[in-house]
Amino acid sequence: MTFEPSASQAQIDARQHAFDNQPDPATLVSREEIRAALLDRHTAATQDKLDAAHVAICGCGGPRAAPCANASSAVALTRIGVGHLHLIDFDRVDMTNLNRQQYFLKDLGQYKTEALRSNLRQINPFTDITIDTVKVTDENVPTLFENEDIICEAFDVPENKTMLVNAVLENLPGKKLVSASGMAGFRSSNLVSTRRVSKNFYFCGDGETAPVPGAGLMAPRVGVVACHEANMITRLILGEEDA
Repeated sequence: MTFEPSASQAQIDARQHAFDNQPDPATLVSREEIRAALLDRHTAATQDKLDAAHVAICGCGGPRAAPCANASSAVALTRIGVGHLHLIDFDRVDMTNLNRQQYFLKDLGQYKTEALRSNLRQINPFTDITIDTVKVTDENVPTLFENEDIICEAFDVPENKTMLVNAVLENLPGKKLVSASGMAGFRSSNLVSTRRVSKNFYFCGDGETAPVPGAGLMAPRVGVVACHEANMITRLILGEEDA
């Protein structure tokens, strides 16, 4: 079955209007208040490390060559106060993303990078968020990720996953790479794990469950894997390298 959009032009226009007229979150809170709340939960020693971290989110969720877990990972990292995020995706939000992704009706039709940045700013408007609305290729990996300490990946398409993993390990061997696979359907969450594949390469998921009719990519299990990725990234930021 292939989804066919059926929105009227009036609905499309209303979505655009809602996206363009969101309140400026920086008028709702101060940097000092957000930091004070994070310090209350995390302590200064922990929060200072989170503040200084640079994490690339490779893909912001999607149906084709884009990943499915990383928008949820980005939300988790923003909530704990990771200071610098780099969002990378070439695609736009569509209705089929809403069953598992951190998007809303107002985001439909927007570039995923722009929509996710907007939504993350509603959590913490003072997070430093850089976006690149591009497709990741062998050629641009070395420059695209040059400023990040950690790269978060969750491509659906095996060929794209292999391309990114190989390109990072070959061209950026000093970077930490957290990858994911096997998150579809509604099998037990207890099958999901995080393991260390090599010195700088970590893998989250059950490693085998692909989408099939009746058990495609669904929010609960995608969220479990996304939070495995976010937790592993948090551990790396805080100096814990074991999976």
